Amino acid sequence: MPKGFKSGFVAIIGRPNVGKSTLLNRVVGQKVAIMSDKPQTTRNKIHGVYTTDTAQIVFLDTPGIHKPQSKLGNYMMQVAEGTLNEVDAILFLVDVSEGLGGGDRYIIERLKQVKTPVILVMNKIDKVQPEELLPIIVQYKDLYPFTEIVPISAKQGTSVNILLEQATRYLDEGPMYYPADQVTDHPEQFVCAELVREKILNLTREEIPHSIAVTIEDMKVQDNGLVHISAVIFVERDSQKGIIIGKNGALLKEIGKLARLDIEKLLGNKCFLELWVKVKKDWRNQDRVLKDLGFRHD
Repeated sequence: MPKGFKSGFVAIIGRPNVGKSTLLNRVVGQKVAIMSDKPQTTRNKIHGVYTTDTAQIVFLDTPGIHKPQSKLGNYMMQVAEGTLNEVDAILFLVDVSEGLGGGDRYIIERLKQVKTPVILVMNKIDKVQPEELLPIIVQYKDLYPFTEIVPISAKQGTSVNILLEQATRYLDEGPMYYPADQVTDHPEQFVCAELVREKILNLTREEIPHSIAVTIEDMKVQDNGLVHISAVIFVERDSQKGIIIGKNGALLKEIGKLARLDIEKLLGNKCFLELWVKVKKDWRNQDRVLKDLGFRHD
């Protein structure tokens, strides 16, 4: 490791749907966080690792900060807000195409309670005219003393390298926490479960997205190299189970097909994906069930 190597932790925060997962996937060069236009897509702290010859940044993509409406919502907020004091810098992502909203103001009030340096990341600049940007910057600057302001497009990759340079400035000299070729610290089972959940989010609407959780019950590599995965999709009501399965099992089959393609890319192996749908009544408000499904405060 070269002399003067820097390392540290950077949190990516922002209200739901501003592009946090898109940015994380862009930085690490592959999908480690799932993407959807539904709120509350990210439920756990996703660790993405970005390594160069001179530095390593461990990124935490936190759940979108919002006012919670269930025990799961409370868990997500504690995860997001607890992260802010533990990191070297915070990237506060905003969607410039939507302008300053109540959700952004809510987060800024939370930021006033932490001492960590905050970089304002103005995402989706590809959706606005350049002359529209300055008035939006002024609005945010009036509310909080950001250490840096960096306009980017996470989707197109515009100025993401500049953002990474700025974030690196806030790191101290330190060790390489992860091997240089590792892009996430989540086990493959976690990412596979998230890829199944992403397909459900993208293929369903209304009450379904918030009512599902996915766990991998079994994952084995067979002698011929085929990966056999058995996953369970949990819903809260019998009617939701019917929706997920679809007419003659059509929707479940489509979920499985799309998830399998992404999982094969992730693993670099062919896989057989078996999906089951089970009902756990009102699971989002039951502490024991939340723990069983992996939503733990630690």
